[in-house]
Amino acid sequence: MMRVVLADDEPLALSRLETLLSEIGEVEVVGLAHDGDEAAAAIKRLKPDLALLDIRMPKQSGLSLARAVETVPGLEVVFVTAYDHFAAQAFEVDAVDYLLKPVDRARLAIAIDRARRRRDGVTSPVAPEPAPVAGYADGFWAPGSTGLVRVDLGCIDWIEAARDYALLHTSTRSHIVRTTMGALQKQLDPEIMVRVSRSAFVRRSAIAEVTRQGSAGMVVVLRDGTPVRVGATYGRTGLALGATVAQARESASVDD
Repeated sequence: MMRVVLADDEPLALSRLETLLSEIGEVEVVGLAHDGDEAAAAIKRLKPDLALLDIRMPKQSGLSLARAVETVPGLEVVFVTAYDHFAAQAFEVDAVDYLLKPVDRARLAIAIDRARRRRDGVTSPVAPEPAPVAGYADGFWAPGSTGLVRVDLGCIDWIEAARDYALLHTSTRSHIVRTTMGALQKQLDPEIMVRVSRSAFVRRSAIAEVTRQGSAGMVVVLRDGTPVRVGATYGRTGLALGATVAQARESASVDD
């Protein structure tokens, strides 16, 4: 069970987060706060596994709050905000993830799972794959709590657009770089990272299956269970990825 404290000065936003979390399961909301000071007191008193923090709050911002509670044992932080210009600062305090409002339930579930994996020390094995062809990126520099950190391409499971930024998702946390999906498409080797929508790339070797999930349509499911939606105009890409995964699975069963 993941014990969570929610902090947002907008009552409707708090209520929405509570509702979404109740639909995810294995999550217990143990505290609600309407400003930074309330949130700090709740976190220190309740010692939750995770704090979902709005960034712009009265009395104390989510950013300063996250720095103030860094010493709380086992605490993970996910920022939830309507303002993307705080993104780089958010990852300077070692946030697990960064969600833009309005929050999508599937995306919130991914953030919760990533926080759980960090808490439990679970990482996904990195599948061996060829190095990018010369001229393509083999990694990125992203802001971290101690300065810029190197994020190797082989550790990135998928990449998500966040307005003027891109989130580099590994199995246990996200990193952020200021760039566009169009720029990334020129930097990434398509044999390693494939674009599946206007807002997402996935690492081919991280794909477990391609399926259809009701109203979500076609979805690429990664080896850690993360679902990444395939865009409506990327259907052929999704079908090709599904065929490749099925062929690899069939070959593996024959070898066994």
